[in-house]
Amino acid sequence: MRVLLVEEDLQIGQNLLRALKNAECSVDWVRDGNAGSVAINTAYYAVVLLDLGLSGAGEIDLLRALRAAGNDVPVLILTALDDLETRVHGLDVGADDCVPKPFEVRELLARIRAVLRRKAGYATPRIGGESLNLDLEKRMLCCNGVASSLSAREFALMHAFLEKPGMILSRGQLEDRLYGWGKEVESNAIDVLIHTMRKKFGQSLIRNVRGLGWTVAH
Repeated sequence: MRVLLVEEDLQIGQNLLRALKNAECSVDWVRDGNAGSVAINTAYYAVVLLDLGLSGAGEIDLLRALRAAGNDVPVLILTALDDLETRVHGLDVGADDCVPKPFEVRELLARIRAVLRRKAGYATPRIGGESLNLDLEKRMLCCNGVASSLSAREFALMHAFLEKPGMILSRGQLEDRLYGWGKEVESNAIDVLIHTMRKKFGQSLIRNVRGLGWTVAH
């Protein structure tokens, strides 16, 4: 899962970066609203973590512009501010959740999972259908009664497919969802990953659409 962290404070940013990477997230970290805007407009993110304590009103402007452009990426506000009106304003502008500092990383990850499943239209930790579904909490895929734990890359791959079942994703789109900035991506990385998943769950799990990319049954 690729995450954008917009956090001005160096120590907090470093700690969050380390914690999210330990949770096997692919994280891009920027330290101001302008850099956050550039990042969002040039890459795909499963979720954005936005510090509301940034200097000035740049973070609110970023959020407002994001929603005005029709971008529905889930945004979680991180704030140490005690001002209720500021937190309410952030939610009204378009944030999906507000996480007060200090917080436990376990709670942050649980809130991320909650907004992801709400975005996908599910009330439980599982997304997908009866025959093929992904457990966001346990990182397990169940395909026709066969269940197995997934690696971080396998999980990110299946989350991309099952977020919108039936949607065709190109190689570039999949790489964008799985890898962060500065990551060396082998030209056949996606092919190898898909081959591994087919070996685990059968050739019919992921279907190739000639000249376009891959998809899963919906």
